[in-house]
Amino acid sequence: MLHLRVISPPEQTEALLAVLAADPGVTHVTLARGMAVEPAGDLVQADLAREAANTVLADIKALGLVHTGGITLGPVATVLSDAAEAAERAAPGDPDDAVVWEQLQAETHEESSLSATFLAFLTIACLLSSIGVATNSAVTIVGAMVVGPEFGPLAALSVALVRRRWRLARRSMIALVVAFPFAMAVTAVATLLWERLGWITTEGVLDAHNVDFIYQVGPFSLVVALLAGAAGMLSLVSAKSAALVGVFISVTTVPAAGYAVVAATLGEWHRALLSAGQIAVNLVGIVVAGVLVLWLRPRTASLPESVERRRRALGEQRAPGR
Repeated sequence: MLHLRVISPPEQTEALLAVLAADPGVTHVTLARGMAVEPAGDLVQADLAREAANTVLADIKALGLVHTGGITLGPVATVLSDAAEAAERAAPGDPDDAVVWEQLQAETHEESSLSATFLAFLTIACLLSSIGVATNSAVTIVGAMVVGPEFGPLAALSVALVRRRWRLARRSMIALVVAFPFAMAVTAVATLLWERLGWITTEGVLDAHNVDFIYQVGPFSLVVALLAGAAGMLSLVSAKSAALVGVFISVTTVPAAGYAVVAATLGEWHRALLSAGQIAVNLVGIVVAGVLVLWLRPRTASLPESVERRRRALGEQRAPGR
């Protein structure tokens, strides 16, 4: 389940309570009048089934509380309550199939930011992958896959395309377009230094057959990218974050970037170009799979149905004798 926390101006609290009461997927509703300080108002809290979250949030946003108060939504680790079980049974669909759009957009928005931390992680991942190529170490390549943060912007781009949030799409594209060249440039400088020191040689890279899979583009490159993208998006929308580790290990986006740099500095342009192709295949495949997963997810009640239900609830709340 999810926990909802709303700060509401006193004059809008009754309408908010009516909206919550109108949805059978909402329970554990509490009210603390005058408890909120900034912004000032009443504090209303409730637990709701994931399947009910989209319509409930649409109802609350329609009241204008995003501007006059505040809305917070987060997961609940453990709930022991017959009322909660009844709310989950009453909500249509299955909790694991429900996409909470506001929550998903907030998570991917944060992960798609071009920040110093994002640049640092991607640069470290590229450096690790170049070392893995130089030392013929598949274990180091796997480490680079896990460290790479590129799935965040790719997932955000998928969400942006489905929801038509072009600002989020632009933010994600900027993160990818800026971060990858930066990380590869730093890796190139480091690789040139290691080559001068004799740590990396052309013969060593050409004989590194344990990591040939990085630049060898084939039909399974796209298949793996599609499967990894689908698994990653499913893990995000179902709040099963443990599956993301498997996704990171499956795709060779960052290792391909590291391999391309090492191959280019050694003059192996054919392998460098193949590695660049591997990067493109993985990026496109992950985004396409993410979009397909979001499109194919079971839909909950539509926005018009939600607004109509809210109007009925408000009408009952304002009727004489209530």
